[in-house]
Amino acid sequence: MTLDPSHRSLATAVRRDLGRKLVVLTGARQSGKTTLAKQLMIDFEPAQYLNWDVPADRSLIADHAWSPKARLLVFDEIHKMKEWKSFLKGAWDGRSPEQAMLVTGSARMDTFRQGGESLAGRYYNWRLHPFSVRELVETQGLSAEQALARLLERGGFPEPCLADSAVDADRWRAQYSTDLIREDVLDFSRVHEVRTLQLMFTMLRERVGSPIKVSSLAQALQISPTTAARYLDILEALYIVFRVTPWHRDVSRSLLKEAKVYFLDAGLVIGDAGARLENAVAAMLLKHCHHRQDAEGKPVALHTIRDKEHHEIDFVLAEGDAITDLIEVKLSDPVPSAYLHRMAERFAPARAVQVVDELRQPAQRGRVEVVEAAGWLAELAA
Repeated sequence: MTLDPSHRSLATAVRRDLGRKLVVLTGARQSGKTTLAKQLMIDFEPAQYLNWDVPADRSLIADHAWSPKARLLVFDEIHKMKEWKSFLKGAWDGRSPEQAMLVTGSARMDTFRQGGESLAGRYYNWRLHPFSVRELVETQGLSAEQALARLLERGGFPEPCLADSAVDADRWRAQYSTDLIREDVLDFSRVHEVRTLQLMFTMLRERVGSPIKVSSLAQALQISPTTAARYLDILEALYIVFRVTPWHRDVSRSLLKEAKVYFLDAGLVIGDAGARLENAVAAMLLKHCHHRQDAEGKPVALHTIRDKEHHEIDFVLAEGDAITDLIEVKLSDPVPSAYLHRMAERFAPARAVQVVDELRQPAQRGRVEVVEAAGWLAELAA
């Protein structure tokens, strides 16, 4: 079977929104933003692609010298331009009639959107994640079981996920990890900090799914807790990692508790099959939440539950201040814990599921559904 990295399920939604507003497409390095943009350009011929990192394109952008006949303008890496939001506001307001505009860039555009000239009311934002089970099923024709197996082996970034061999995927990931720290992180930090950030990156790869104490990270790295927190913020801003905080109706209180840290790409996890599965599910749940936020404007969020006795439920989905789903992830254990049963009763009518990768038979145990992981993941929103 030939797999095609240009086939992305987000294309239809972005294409529709391009007819209405400026579209800002963000995501991690190598998640496929430029490939998706060039795929969309085919539907808007004539179209023009301009990358701020290319000197000739930079001159055209600075001089507003792009073609007025282009039905679609794509600005890539434009956030590197000084006062880029003011530029986009002027470019959008002064564009040719019926001219669509797509802005692509790394996840740090989400950080840079704070402050400065407002683009309020002028744009829709979409976040492009690595492949999920649902997307591989829909765009590549894999079965749910094949899709999950590939994601657990290769991770979800297009190039390693769709590579001809696992060796090619491993070589890509080794180079990717190095480039992330050496290049992208330098936009936020200083050269002498790169080594410490590399060490934190490696430590987090080995601690996936465990509650993270910033003070413990700081002690291990021999830096201040303030610096450790800033480094973690950098890795999160770049969509390298994301935090899952304990759920609480008062959001500010949940942010004060120890979060679990996962990687956007489960292929970066250093751990056993259970750790990789938990990270893969976490990443796909985050993609589900972001898709519902971007597509529907819903206040959907991903959290965990943990009590003072260290009982835990891996993940919960909340909409506003109400829990809608309780999710426990297991490699092969089909028996729900007593704690999951208690929480299922407490938060009824929220759906409670135990998601199992190696499951012989789905079952309903009280209020808890025991389901096969691949099929359940294929039903998420994205």
